[in-house]
Amino acid sequence: MQPRRVTQMGTTSRNTELTRRYSTEDLRVFSSAERARFLPGGTPAPRIDRSLAFELLYRLEPDLYDRLVAAERIHPAVLEWLPCVDRVVEVGAGSGRLTTHLVTRCGRLVAVEPARPMRELLTAALSRRAVGGVDIVDGFFDALPAPDASADLVVTCAALDRDTAHGGDTGLVEMERVCAPGGVMAVVWPNHLDWLSAHGFTHLSFPGQMWMEFRDTAEAIEMTEIFYPHAAAEVRARSTARVEYDVLGVNPPRDLAFKKKNRN
Repeated sequence: MQPRRVTQMGTTSRNTELTRRYSTEDLRVFSSAERARFLPGGTPAPRIDRSLAFELLYRLEPDLYDRLVAAERIHPAVLEWLPCVDRVVEVGAGSGRLTTHLVTRCGRLVAVEPARPMRELLTAALSRRAVGGVDIVDGFFDALPAPDASADLVVTCAALDRDTAHGGDTGLVEMERVCAPGGVMAVVWPNHLDWLSAHGFTHLSFPGQMWMEFRDTAEAIEMTEIFYPHAAAEVRARSTARVEYDVLGVNPPRDLAFKKKNRN
């Protein structure tokens, strides 16, 4: 029998795929502000809305999410490309997959993350590294808790989307507001490149084979069954801790889109 995990609202089997892990009862975890943002039309079903299922994941099973992103290692050339500057605002910091790299490349970092459990994981991760100079704050893309022109780099990783609940056009306007003249806005592992291009962003992609690199084979199988169930049989057959992104059918984290803010 599979071991079971307990959420705040109920139980599911350990390897249940993401869109089947949660029910409408789990929506109670959202604050009133989050309900207005993620449930504007009432009470949609997380079992048919993958983005909503991820929002529940961040709040109900943050450790599971952290295990996933630990395997999603950003291309080193992307990290090297990001400028070393004095002031950085990171939006949608999550549990810190990009944050832990940014802190070595800036003087002061404001990490904006709306999900409280993610902020707690990020705080713990930075504490273990004895990192200072970071403010971890609550906030969404469309109302960033940062003054005008207060950052030389405004960056986000795999969090910005063109729908209004996850940024949209308003989120891009907010990133530009916070960015200082001559500074850079960067989107790591971007979605909807055509949308970003229409807003003046330039796309870069770095070459080389990339894998999701899990702790061990069992972890690879479990994570695939939850997040990429269509590829689970092949991952089980290959029996390896390294899973090519081609097998999963997604682009690897080798891309970024950037825009420099005019000085005038």
